[in-house]
Amino acid sequence: MRRSPARWVAPLLLATAIPIATAGPAAAEPEQAPAQRYVALGDSYAAGPLVPIPTGEPAGCLRSDRNYPSVVAQDLGVTDFRDVSCSGATTENITGPQSVPLGKNPPQLDALAPDTQLVTISIGGNDIGFGDIVTECATRSPLQPTGSACKDHYTAGGTDQLAQRIDEAAPKVARVIAAIDERSPDARVLLVGYPAILPDEGPGCFPVVPFSPGDVDYLRGVEKKLNAMLADEAAGAGAEFVDTYTPSIGHDACQPPGTKWVEGLVPTAPAAPVHPNALGMKEIGGIVVDAVGESAPRAAA
Repeated sequence: MRRSPARWVAPLLLATAIPIATAGPAAAEPEQAPAQRYVALGDSYAAGPLVPIPTGEPAGCLRSDRNYPSVVAQDLGVTDFRDVSCSGATTENITGPQSVPLGKNPPQLDALAPDTQLVTISIGGNDIGFGDIVTECATRSPLQPTGSACKDHYTAGGTDQLAQRIDEAAPKVARVIAAIDERSPDARVLLVGYPAILPDEGPGCFPVVPFSPGDVDYLRGVEKKLNAMLADEAAGAGAEFVDTYTPSIGHDACQPPGTKWVEGLVPTAPAAPVHPNALGMKEIGGIVVDAVGESAPRAAA
């Protein structure tokens, strides 16, 4: 079972009643100590491939020392930080090993311990085939710049394949959250959503990002469905969902350098194509830090 809110409620210090003529000021509410044992799990949107500087083993996971988990650890002043995120990870690689160039990433759950206090995870995109979707659409869409060749491909026959993949990924995400809870029953678990890759409205920026207006509309709908599924699974499992899509609107891959948080198919800053750059990682890290602070349980009677 997921943790109950009671686990986060610190006992209120009881004041001893002393008869005095005038009551003194009320005792200040005790602050909750920040988490010091933090583990970061997830896929490339956590790892930060090609964002300088690579760190950690195996090298094929392409973790950056400026990814959002590193930003969170630094901003929170964490003393015990483990980042086992790995580019290309699916939900299966949270519970099982992942082969990458130059080595094998152990099951990410192995990094958790009973005394882990904070866990962040970005997962789900690769379960629906993120890389293949980008490749497929970048190939098909330019052939029909006024049509919707990518949408037509994924909805042929009357079934939306990507919506179906999202539905199929939902129980996998739920099982991952349950497995995290089993390993670290007292940890706060933050499931971090995906930021806006394409503009939240309008036709996009063909040919810079080579998706036709019809496919831009379809693909942003797919991302919103994915984030909605993640939010639902987090709520159902008692975890916390961190919305990075809403605050990233206006910082999509169509924006100029210095504004965009996510690079396009041809990056203008060091980052993997269609992935957050260093600015994006910094901002996403700040969003996660804010979520930790805003949702941190306070002492109560």
